[in-house]
Amino acid sequence: MTDLDAAETLVASTDVTGRLTLSSLVKDFGTGSRAVDGIHLNIEPGEFVTLLGPSGCGKTTTLRMIAGFESPTSGSVDLDGVDMISVPPNKRPMSMVFQSYALFPHMSVRENVAYGLRLRREPAAQRDHDVDLALTSMNLVAMADRAPNQLSGGQQQRVALARAMVMKPKVLLFDEPLSNLDAKLREQMRLEIRRLQRRLGITSVYVTHDQAEAMAMSDRVVVMNKGRIEQAAPPDEIYRKPASVFVADFIGRANFLPVTVVGSSTDGMVDVDVLGQRVAVPHHLDAPGSDSPVLLVRPESIRLQPAPDGQTIAGRTGRVLATVFYGEHVEFEVEMEHGTLLAVVSDPELSALPAEDDLVSVGFSPSKVWLLPA
Repeated sequence: MTDLDAAETLVASTDVTGRLTLSSLVKDFGTGSRAVDGIHLNIEPGEFVTLLGPSGCGKTTTLRMIAGFESPTSGSVDLDGVDMISVPPNKRPMSMVFQSYALFPHMSVRENVAYGLRLRREPAAQRDHDVDLALTSMNLVAMADRAPNQLSGGQQQRVALARAMVMKPKVLLFDEPLSNLDAKLREQMRLEIRRLQRRLGITSVYVTHDQAEAMAMSDRVVVMNKGRIEQAAPPDEIYRKPASVFVADFIGRANFLPVTVVGSSTDGMVDVDVLGQRVAVPHHLDAPGSDSPVLLVRPESIRLQPAPDGQTIAGRTGRVLATVFYGEHVEFEVEMEHGTLLAVVSDPELSALPAEDDLVSVGFSPSKVWLLPA
C-alpha cells in the first residue's frame, strides 16, 4: 500500500464534508481596537484556504476561533450548518497542526499519533488500524518506535500531521506549521502537504506570514489587514489583480507608477498617460474615478533596453543604480524621474544586460499591469 493509498483509506472511513462559514466574526480583547473586525468567509468542502497578512492582522486569532481556542465577541462559526461556538475544542471535528509540533517527548511516534484516539476511547483494534494507516501515509513506519528527539524537524512535522489526520477531521487547521524548518525542507514539506490535501479532499485552513507559501499551496488566499479581509481570491488573481495598494504591496514586490487617466477604452480598459506615453490598461473598478490612481507593474514585467545613442526620452529613460546577480535572475534598480523602479530579468544572458550607470529605456506590456485606486 502506498502512502497516499493509506491516507485515502483512512479518510474514506468517515463522512467528510467540511463546509465552513464564518459570519460577522468579531474578536475584541478590550484594547481599543478589534483583533478581528467583522469577517465573512465561506470555505467550500475540500478547499485549501490560507489566511495571510502582517503580524497583528488577526489571522491567528481567526484560526483560534475556528478551532475553539478563542471565543468570538460576536458572530458565528458554522461547520456543515452546525454552529460551533458552543462546542468545546476537543468535540469539534477538526484537527490542528501547530507551529511547535506539540509532540509529547516521553512518547514514541506511534504513541503520539495514537494519543487522540485513546482520549476518544477508540476500540483498540480500530485504533491500531488507523494509526498504521496514518504512519504509512506519512512514511513513518520505520520510525514508529522512536522518540521525538530522535527525529529531524521534517520528520517531527510528519508526526504532527499524522496525529492530526488520524482523527479523521472534517477540517484541518495549520498554524504556521513550517516556520521552524529551513528553507529547502520548508519547500519540500509544503508540496507534500498540498499533494496529500488535494488527494484527500479535506477542507484546510492554513495560517502563514510567508507569501510564497501561501501562493504555492492555496486554492484561495485571504489577505488580512487590521482585523479585516482585504481580498479573498485565487493566488493568480491576488498577484495580478489585487483589490488594493495594500494587497499589491504585501504580495510580492511592486512598482507603483503615477498616471493620469485621459479617457476610457473598450473591453474593460482605460487610457492613461504613463512614462511619457498613452496606453490602455486593465483596471480595478474604482480606479478610473480615483483622485490619484497608480499603476501596478511587477518587476518581472519591466523591460529594459539600452537608451539609443545615449539619448534620453522624457519619462521613459532611467539610469541603472545597481545590479544584483542571483543566478536564475538579475535585479536592477533604475532611477527614474518619479523615483526608483525595480526590474527583474530571468534566465539572464549577462553580456547583453545593462551595467551600473548605463542609461536605459523602460517599458512594459500593457496587458500585464493593473490600475489601482490610491
